[in-house]
Order: sequence, then structure tokens, then C-alpha cells
Amino acid sequence: MVIYGVALLSACMLAGAFVGDLLGLAIGVEANVGGVGIAMLLLVVGTDALIRRGRFKPVTRQGVTFWSSVYIPIVVAMAATQNAVAALEGGLAAILAGSLAVAACVTLVPAISRMGSAPPPPDGEGEGEEAR
Repeated sequence: MVIYGVALLSACMLAGAFVGDLLGLAIGVEANVGGVGIAMLLLVVGTDALIRRGRFKPVTRQGVTFWSSVYIPIVVAMAATQNAVAALEGGLAAILAGSLAVAACVTLVPAISRMGSAPPPPDGEGEGEEAR
């Protein structure tokens, strides 16, 4: 049912917001640090696990698809509520959080792209007529 997809998305958002608040407390910032990003990672991992187990039905997928189509406006609205001036005045904590996020993305993109690609063919296979 569509409502299960929306429930999955909601659970991921709540968990992401909770973890983002904990991260904020851990680094001494009174704000949610990366909660939306964590929620999206949880959603990707959760839906992938459900698809692999055959429990993510097409009708359930419609609930996630609906909200993913309005995701960007929601994120823009959430970002507009954050105080960017206070973040810049936060100094080292804000710079460190941003730098670590960028470094993690740069480091993880090659690993994630390798996970989604097909394995290379064994030696001697997959070559054209020239190899014969």
C-alpha cells in the first residue's frame, strides 16, 4: 500500500532528525547536523534491503516516489529555516562539519559507484574477434 512507503519515509526522517540532533550535541552545536542527509541514506539503505528481500511492492514504492518528487522544495524550505549567519559565526565547528561532509562525499563516491557497477569479465572473455 502507498501508506507503507510514506511510513518508511517518515520513519527515516524521524531517525535522521534524531541522529542529526545527537551529532549537533556531540560537536557542541545547538542544531540538527545532517539530519536530512542521514534520513535519505537510511531511506536508500532501507528500500534496498526491502527490494532484495522482495518485500518492497510497487504500490509501496508509490508512497516513496510521491514524496521524492516534492523532496527538493521541502529541503529548500528546511534550509531556509536555519540560521546561516549563526553557522558562519560558529567558527571552527561549522567549518569542520562542512569540511568533513565534503571529504566523506569525495571519499565515498568511488566506493559507491563500484558497488553499483557490473563486475569485470574474466580474462579472455568479453573481448572482440581480435582476441581469437
